Amino acid sequence: MKVRIEIEEELQEEEVVIRCSKMNEQILKIQAAIMEHAGGKQHIALKNGDTEYYLPLEEILFFETENKTVYAHTRDKMLETEYKLYELEELLPGSFMRISKSAIVNLEPIYSITRNLTASSVVEFVHSHKQIYVSRNYYKPLVERLAEKRKRL
Repeated sequence: MKVRIEIEEELQEEEVVIRCSKMNEQILKIQAAIMEHAGGKQHIALKNGDTEYYLPLEEILFFETENKTVYAHTRDKMLETEYKLYELEELLPGSFMRISKSAIVNLEPIYSITRNLTASSVVEFVHSHKQIYVSRNYYKPLVERLAEKRKRL
């Protein structure tokens, strides 16, 4: 891999260009690291039928597998992603966490968790009717991550 920096004093806004022959996991990780460091919004490509959407990650409530397809849920939409959950787990920033074998959740918009000792607990989100279940094995790590987040506030 070759890295080159060009300085242009007339530029209005910094721009990082990544040139590659094909998109792969390494390129996506580099992009994510640059965006996270720069404080910019990371976007993800999603689709619904023939339409592609490019949404900021902060709009995603959770990712869920259904019939071997991974869907991204926003407050009012359900869109398909080309990634598998294990790939998303590697690519997504620290504000996302796996909460079951079939789901990854965005920690930021979580409004409440209703605990159920005998089955999965229910996670609800701010300004949304959508819910997702957290399995018993992931409940305690989820609550700990949310507590860490609260300490920083």
